[in-house]
Amino acid sequence: MSPKILIVDDEPHLRLLLEQTLEDLADEAGIELLTASNGLDALKLIQTQHPNLVFLDVMMPKMNGFEVCQRVKKELALEGVYIILLTAKGQEFDKAQGQAVGADLYMTKPFDPDQVVQRSREVLGC
Repeated sequence: MSPKILIVDDEPHLRLLLEQTLEDLADEAGIELLTASNGLDALKLIQTQHPNLVFLDVMMPKMNGFEVCQRVKKELALEGVYIILLTAKGQEFDKAQGQAVGADLYMTKPFDPDQVVQRSREVLGC
């Protein structure tokens, strides 16, 4: 089964930017890219598609990234889902909240595309 990356952001241009950033890696390593525009859809995709890596925006409609992460990591205890929270907020309080809900990593927007690819390679081992 090929590895999967889920990109979750309510802003279409940011989803597209992340998709374009990961396109070459996806083609090269046979990774399937999935997207969602809100937390509720993301949670459903995580439960049905079991992505290996999730780039998860914090501020979203229906269910925010902290809530999605909390559900995946603490309540559902899904194994093998690496969650990177993406946010425009870089304050220590937000980072602490991200750690509290079980996020594996916290990246502040605007993010460095090279760092996104590098982290993806590390997490997926490719």
